Amino acid sequence: MPTSRSVRNSLTILGLSAVLTTGVAGVASAEPPNIPSADAAKAALTSLTVAPDGSLDGYSREKFPHWIDQGNSCNTREVVLKRDGKDVKTGSDCAATSGSWFSPYDDATWTKTSDVDIDHVVPLADAWRTGASKWTNEQRQAYANDLTDPQLIAVTDNVNQEKGDKSPDKWKPPSTGYWCTYARMWVAVKSKFKLTVNDAEKTALTDMLGKC
Repeated sequence: MPTSRSVRNSLTILGLSAVLTTGVAGVASAEPPNIPSADAAKAALTSLTVAPDGSLDGYSREKFPHWIDQGNSCNTREVVLKRDGKDVKTGSDCAATSGSWFSPYDDATWTKTSDVDIDHVVPLADAWRTGASKWTNEQRQAYANDLTDPQLIAVTDNVNQEKGDKSPDKWKPPSTGYWCTYARMWVAVKSKFKLTVNDAEKTALTDMLGKC
């Protein structure tokens, strides 16, 4: 049976690290597009501009409009849910009516979309602090709904909420086996959108890429 929210929250409260899965063979894992190789990510990391984070003054999530219409009655969240899930069925409004979602951040599987968040790998607030405050609203909208880069991924909701707007020096996925992939995605997004990294963030990313 799927892991219950009560069990998940109990484990979180106790601070335990556990593998939470349904045990169903062949469950699809979230797989955003265009994740670079470890070597490519390491090279890209060296080319990122290192600078202290800027201010959050003026920031709000509303300045990164999401989730926007992606055609066929689907918004960005619904597209990612269908991409990252297994056996996903949708209604005429594109909302998922059934399926399962494996969250690689914590190795948990869910069968209710209410248990799943779509994470911005590089959070909106982090983007704001590292360059996006100077963008237009149109540029921020494109960033927040980016389906062509490894920026959006379906994961366990309270794990995403625990992450918040933290960079890898302050938060890493509970599943250490995913650190390499997470760092590769993070670097790819920062490189694509020409966002800066701070010293501690770069050190953490270097360490994570060393596990590849």
